[in-house]
Amino acid sequence: MNSIASKFSYKIFKKNLFFKKTSYITPFSTSKPFSSTNTPSNNHPYKHLFTQLDNEQKFYYDLNGLNDPRYYRLPYSIRILLESGVRNWNGKSISENDIETILNWHSTSKTSTEVPFLPARVLLQDFTGVPSCVDLAALRDAMARLGGDPSRINPLVPVDLVVDHSVQVDYSRSLNSLEKNEAMEMTRNSERFSFLKWASKSFDNLLIVPPGSGIVHQVNLEYLARCVFDTKNVLYPDSVVGTDSHTTMIDALGVVGWGVGGIEAEAVMLGQPMSMVLPEVIGFELKGELPLQSTATDLVLTITEILRKKGVVGKFVEFFGGGVRTLSLADRATIANMAPEYGATMGFFPFDEQSIVYLTKTGRNPITIDRMTRYLKKNDLFINYNNNNYNKIEFSDNLFLDLSTVLPCVAGPKRPQDKVLLSDIKHDFQKSLSQPIGFKGYNLKSTTETAKFKYKGQEFELSNGSIVIASITSCTNTSNPNVLIGAGLLAKMATERGLTVKPYIKTSLSPGSKAVTKYLESANLLPYFEKLGFYHAGYGCMTCIGNSGELDSEVTNAINSKKELIVTAVLSGNRNFEGRVHPLTRANYLASPPLVIAFALAGRINIDFDNEPVGYDQSNQPVYLNEIWPLPSVIASIDQEHIKGALFSKVYENIKNGTNSWNALPVIDSKQYPWNVESTYIHNPPFFKNITKELPIINNIDNARCLLLLGHSITTDHISPAGNIAINSPAANYLQKHGVEKKDFNTYGTRRGNDEIMVRGTFANIRLINQMCPDAGPKTYHYPSNELLYIFDAAEKYKNEKVPLIVLAGKEYGSGSSRDWAAKGPFLLGIKVIIAESFERIHRTNLVGMGILPLQFINDETSSTHNLTGKETFSINMKNGNFVPGEIIDVKINENKIIKTKCRIDTDAEVDYFKSGGILPFVFRNMI
Repeated sequence: MNSIASKFSYKIFKKNLFFKKTSYITPFSTSKPFSSTNTPSNNHPYKHLFTQLDNEQKFYYDLNGLNDPRYYRLPYSIRILLESGVRNWNGKSISENDIETILNWHSTSKTSTEVPFLPARVLLQDFTGVPSCVDLAALRDAMARLGGDPSRINPLVPVDLVVDHSVQVDYSRSLNSLEKNEAMEMTRNSERFSFLKWASKSFDNLLIVPPGSGIVHQVNLEYLARCVFDTKNVLYPDSVVGTDSHTTMIDALGVVGWGVGGIEAEAVMLGQPMSMVLPEVIGFELKGELPLQSTATDLVLTITEILRKKGVVGKFVEFFGGGVRTLSLADRATIANMAPEYGATMGFFPFDEQSIVYLTKTGRNPITIDRMTRYLKKNDLFINYNNNNYNKIEFSDNLFLDLSTVLPCVAGPKRPQDKVLLSDIKHDFQKSLSQPIGFKGYNLKSTTETAKFKYKGQEFELSNGSIVIASITSCTNTSNPNVLIGAGLLAKMATERGLTVKPYIKTSLSPGSKAVTKYLESANLLPYFEKLGFYHAGYGCMTCIGNSGELDSEVTNAINSKKELIVTAVLSGNRNFEGRVHPLTRANYLASPPLVIAFALAGRINIDFDNEPVGYDQSNQPVYLNEIWPLPSVIASIDQEHIKGALFSKVYENIKNGTNSWNALPVIDSKQYPWNVESTYIHNPPFFKNITKELPIINNIDNARCLLLLGHSITTDHISPAGNIAINSPAANYLQKHGVEKKDFNTYGTRRGNDEIMVRGTFANIRLINQMCPDAGPKTYHYPSNELLYIFDAAEKYKNEKVPLIVLAGKEYGSGSSRDWAAKGPFLLGIKVIIAESFERIHRTNLVGMGILPLQFINDETSSTHNLTGKETFSINMKNGNFVPGEIIDVKINENKIIKTKCRIDTDAEVDYFKSGGILPFVFRNMI
């Protein structure tokens, strides 16, 4: 076990996370601190940097004391990595060579050089947090089986788990939607929630933020973020890794943070430093100001398009320039949030005056704000745009954007990087209907299909482009008062003109925290949302992650009655991959909250707002969008009047209390979890049942079969969907055999604590295109029998035949959410190797973390250039795991062809993980 980490007592979460009206105490009490927070030892090579802050009994490592000009050339994001390395030096897992590697960032970042990194804390949400806690519980069993103390399996850093992924939009468009949805959430998930309460009681350092509190990233921004830790009177920068890809939202506050897979996060919890390739940093200069009609959502969709074209996978993006100064912290958070969508590891904004404004506005303690500001300034971690701090910094590459050129836009219909100007949306959508099937095409034979239906006594008609879901949702935008107040004002002006939303459109409002509800109520804007059907549906991710609930049966039947009918969802979320938002909305567009309201009023996506009215008023006069679009000055006035620090302090002082239903859940008191073999939610996983102290033998792969032949941009939603469980699927059959009725299936996301269901749900996305099959869906051919089977059933047949499996894929394999089951599921299917044209960062790490070998085509080769059909056999020399990062690996096709691939085990540490069968077996073996 790593010596730099030991126990924190985090059982009782202090209500004074440097909020006003309380004396500052660190957000956890300390029973045995990290060695990094003690006075450095005599042999510590950086002891001379350990300095007192002014006249206070506070200390820190002063990086200026390095007297090294290389420090001032480093981007701010890399400086924080350097501070962590200096502070956590132990001569073993973190050495002076590692510090030199970071100081030499300008050269080492170009050579895929590995460095260790110890984040200060870990952030979880319940979809990923439940399986993480299940793994820890299973590791305790393994420890006990091998004669060890199970309580040694324990988080060694502060871990915050926010329950926000379980609530669904079962009820909408009514005043009691919130109450009903929360009741349904508790009914469905009581077993999962009881397990989480066991985990919080059994494990140290684990805080559970109960359901109904808010979205994890918004709660992190408004409350959990420390910005600067103060532990045992030692100050150091906050840093975090989270099991959700949008953990990057915290980068807006100058906190280094990004998403990792649950497997990697579990290793960090157990004291294992992360092994990461020191990234290149793209400097993105912003100048000017946004036009009056443009929002932060328009800006982030523009940035996403630019950076996807640039190619920033595996890189940091650091924003700077005079334009940054014009953006509020909330605007920056919108940009940082979508780093996964533009492909970067982080979208970072250094701490500055706007950060201070935000901390004050959200109720943090002014004494603590002053102290952290002084610390950051003394350590050159505070940016002052007036002093041109960036003149000395040398980035890996530079980009530029004039904010005044950003125009209103949306993104879709199938990917967040496919920006469409609002003025072009009608033409762009109409064009996509007849375009060949692809990210911008549906290949319809007829584009004039309609479906008439009756709804609540009225006649309606759906046509291509008709909106059936309109949702203000997702931390991307609900954390931003500018766009939420703007949406409320637009709703107010629309209702005053007599405009309404068609009653069959499923409208919903999902505030990201209770603070949002409070300021919308204070400003008297909530009633206008409600008049248009946007009733408060719940505190959680909801529609953004596919928890959109069922459409009304009349609407569902109308859509299903016409094969060539493309209906639409419009949401203020961050992802719109096919099948994610709802199975029936084949076109999905991301838009700002005001535009979500506007499109809902129009009832269709294919509208030209410049020349067509949003609707007609009581006098049947046309109402155009520009007539009801709110002025920024009015938005700012409401913001200033109604958003106060006291509001946030009041909301968060009771954050840990939970509802009566939550508090009534039973809590088991035991070191080891008493598994219920009948449970369909929590199941003892097979990953560690047979683990021994010895390394496993990694056999060569001989005559493996291809389970799937996939194209580009296969997301983790395709690999391990989070949404509804299809009625005739292998997972549904399993549930029904265990006595679970269809109404109680819940979602794949809520079932992630049960491996039996999750393996059956792997590659179960109904929109998955397996090029071995004629139709979309979760099926494949078994060879040599030529049987068309569900993917799970085919994998089981291969397993019984002792045939190993591979997957062939295109570019950006594993993009999207940081979903550990997208690696665990393939592992349980028997997949040994993924050969792709490229991998998304988090997913590649997860594959290695599960002992699956990622190989990458080289020289622009693809499955197609080698004429691979999926019928071939594949053989690979696995070298008993003794790979060299980045080496060329031969793959033998049938018996007569060799193709060369690149080993995407990227670091020496990952080689060790792979040889051990994965990162958790590696950590476990080091503990016994």
